[in-house]
Amino acid sequence: MDGATDARVIQPDEARSFWQPVPANGFVRCILDESVVRADTPFAMGMQTVDPGCHVREHDHPAQEEIIHFVAGTGTIRLDGAEHPARPGTTVFIGKGRRHAFINTGEGPMTFVWVLMPGGLERFFAAIGRPRQEGEPAPAPFARPANVAEIERNTVFGWADQSLGRPGGGSGST
Repeated sequence: MDGATDARVIQPDEARSFWQPVPANGFVRCILDESVVRADTPFAMGMQTVDPGCHVREHDHPAQEEIIHFVAGTGTIRLDGAEHPARPGTTVFIGKGRRHAFINTGEGPMTFVWVLMPGGLERFFAAIGRPRQEGEPAPAPFARPANVAEIERNTVFGWADQSLGRPGGGSGST
């Protein structure tokens, strides 16, 4: 059918996956994006797992809206400076330009599903991460690329905390 959008089933081992550098550690699975499916509304969708004691740096997306849905672990959501608990079943909608961070305060991995509209986050994860195969052991923690700020500017970020400490620039173990 000309102009029709796709219908696809993606199995867990079919998604592109990348180990993530400090301060998040863990890994991301980039499940759906424009390279995988045709859709009328551009988006990207995946899952990220953040190791205990680690975090996703505070950042914003000036041209994207984002939905985060927590499926495992516990932590803290920082949204525009206010902190909220994160536990399985918690869902967050983040409008354009809103600063946000996710901190794993639990004893085990924290996992969430993310949807970014329009997409582009998958290009960031591929640029800063290392390819991952389902079931392989995690590498030792590794540093972000030296040009991470440039990668952010060229993908979906307007602003991002460049420190390795807690979101907002404080120190913390990562």
